[in-house]
Amino acid sequence: MDKVERKTLVEQVYSQMEKKIHDNEWQIGSKIPNETELMKQFGISRNTLREAVRALVHVGLLTTKQGEGTFVTHSDELNAILQRRLSKSTLADILDVRHALDKEAAVLACARYTDEDMLEMEKWMHACRAAVADGELDSFVDADISLHISVVKAAHNSLLLTLYTNIVEQMKISIEKTVSLADNYTIGHQQLIQAIKVRDQEAAMQEIDHYIHTFKKRI
Repeated sequence: MDKVERKTLVEQVYSQMEKKIHDNEWQIGSKIPNETELMKQFGISRNTLREAVRALVHVGLLTTKQGEGTFVTHSDELNAILQRRLSKSTLADILDVRHALDKEAAVLACARYTDEDMLEMEKWMHACRAAVADGELDSFVDADISLHISVVKAAHNSLLLTLYTNIVEQMKISIEKTVSLADNYTIGHQQLIQAIKVRDQEAAMQEIDHYIHTFKKRI
């Protein structure tokens, strides 16, 4: 028989507050209810509440501002931990990890993508080309990021998607500073999506290698 899981009162309150954040009932950037309201809502003492809040602050889901209150900073523990770790990493280190994730995502996407996934990937590929044609660098960067995220989504691995979106968010400013529309990255994107479409894993990985190698040279 499975063991019955026993949680302390603090752990139970932590879980309930975490769920409110995860379910977007408490949105990122918003201020959570005051102590009196939360004590009444959960039927707990001030000490129990403060312990739960301290634990959530420790993992990075909440932050307390003196004289202002407590605010939501991240939607889940992994997101908070990754953002803290990535903020201490060099761009080169982050790009190395992104390279590995991009290749794994492409391989998995080749095996797992659905018709809906392919439509999404092609949509962002066309958006990249349209941005280049219009000379819109900001639009291109946004479409480029969305394209790569759509490939990761097509891999159908939620942990991979969480890791990837955090890394790309950290790199966005650097991407904006180093990418030029004259580089015509979209050619590689077209070949990448075509490789995934015919489920050619080797060709997809080669396109990722080319894209990342070009980007590394720019930075």
